[in-house]
Amino acid sequence: MGNTLNVANIPEELRLLLELVKIENNKDILKRFNKKEIDWDLFLDLTWHHRLFPVLYPKLKKIEEQVPPFVLKTLQAKYQENTIHMLQLTATMINISHALRNNQIRTLFLKGPLLGLELYGDISLRTSSDLDFLVPLEDLGKVENLLISMGYVKDDYFQSVLGDWKWRHHHIAFFHQKTNTKIEVHWRLNPGPGMEPCFNELWERKRTNLITGSPINLLGKEELCFFLITHGARHGWSRLRWLLDIKYLLNQELKWSVLSKLLKKYHYLHLGGQAIILSSQLLGVSIKREMESLIRGTRAQILAQESIFYLERMVNLHTEPLPDDIARFHKKHLYSLQSFQQKTLYILSIMYPYPTDLETLPLPKNLHFLYFPLRPFLTVWRITKKTAYSRRAKE
Repeated sequence: MGNTLNVANIPEELRLLLELVKIENNKDILKRFNKKEIDWDLFLDLTWHHRLFPVLYPKLKKIEEQVPPFVLKTLQAKYQENTIHMLQLTATMINISHALRNNQIRTLFLKGPLLGLELYGDISLRTSSDLDFLVPLEDLGKVENLLISMGYVKDDYFQSVLGDWKWRHHHIAFFHQKTNTKIEVHWRLNPGPGMEPCFNELWERKRTNLITGSPINLLGKEELCFFLITHGARHGWSRLRWLLDIKYLLNQELKWSVLSKLLKKYHYLHLGGQAIILSSQLLGVSIKREMESLIRGTRAQILAQESIFYLERMVNLHTEPLPDDIARFHKKHLYSLQSFQQKTLYILSIMYPYPTDLETLPLPKNLHFLYFPLRPFLTVWRITKKTAYSRRAKE
C-alpha cells in the first residue's frame, strides 16, 4: 500500500501506546521496549491527551506485573471516573432525547455514549466530554427554548452579519451548572463553507438504538463514518481516539458503495483515503479490496503524513492561543484538505461580510447589505490601522 508513513520523530512512549491499542494479545508487547527508558509520566500524559485510557486500562491490567504500580493505579482511577461520567451522560442523553421527541423535534445523536456502545460494545471504553446532537436548522429556536427550560444556559455567543452564522458555524453550546453537563446542538455536521448531506438526507437513513429501552436516533453507519472521517481530518487526527473510532467502524460491515458515493458527492474521497492510511499504518487495520480505490494516488498519502506533525508534538487544538508554528501549520493543513470546489467556496466566502466589518463601521441592520461593496475598503482600513499600531509599538 504505497509509501510507509515516516514516524521516526514520534516519542517511544507513543509507539508503546500504539502497539498496545493495535494488538489484542498484549502479553509480550513490553518485551519489545526498554522499560527502563520509558517515561511513564509522559506515557500517562499521552493516554490522557489521546483519550485512550479507558481502552488501555483493561489491557494493562492483564499484564500488571510488567507495569509500574503507579501507572496502573492512575489509569484505574481515570477508568472508574470515566465510567461514572459516561453513565451520567447516558442518563442525560435519554432525558434530552425524550424531551425533544415529546416536542416533535427530530434529533440525531452524533457521538457521546452511543459511540461507546456502537463501536466498542461498552460505554466505559470510550470518553466523551459532552453530548452532540443534530437538529434541523428551523427547529434551533425551539431546541434552545427547551434546553433553557431544562436548566441549561447558552455557553456560545457569536456575532453575525446577514445570517452568516447559519453556514460559517455548525453548533452552539449549552451548559448545565448543577449537572456539569455540556451539550453541543448542531445544525451542520461541520463548519462551512462546504457541502454536506442535509438533515433530511441523514434522517432518511437514520438508525435507532434502544438503549435501556429508550429509543435514541443516530446516523446510519455510512453517514457516521463520513462524519467521523471529516471531523477527525478537520482536527488533524490530533487525538488518536478519533482514529480508533475509525478502526472499530472499518472493522464492521459497511456498505462501501454508499460510503464512497457520499465521500465523492461532497468531495471528501481524499479524506477517506487519509483515514484509511492512518488507521492501517498506525492501528493495524487490514486494507479491504473496497478501500483500495480511496488510497490510490499520492494526495491521501501526503495528507496522512502531514497528520504525523500533530502526533509528534502532542498538539491540543482546543488550547488557545496556539503556538505560532503550530497555528501556521494547522491553517495551511486545513487549506490542503479542501478540494478545488471547497477552496472556491472558501474564497467566495471571504467576500461575504464578517462581524469584524460591523465592528469597524457600525451600520443599522437595514443597511447591512452595504457591507458587500464596503468590505474591501474596511479590510484595507483594518490592515492599515494594525500596521500603524505595530509601528508605534516598536518606537
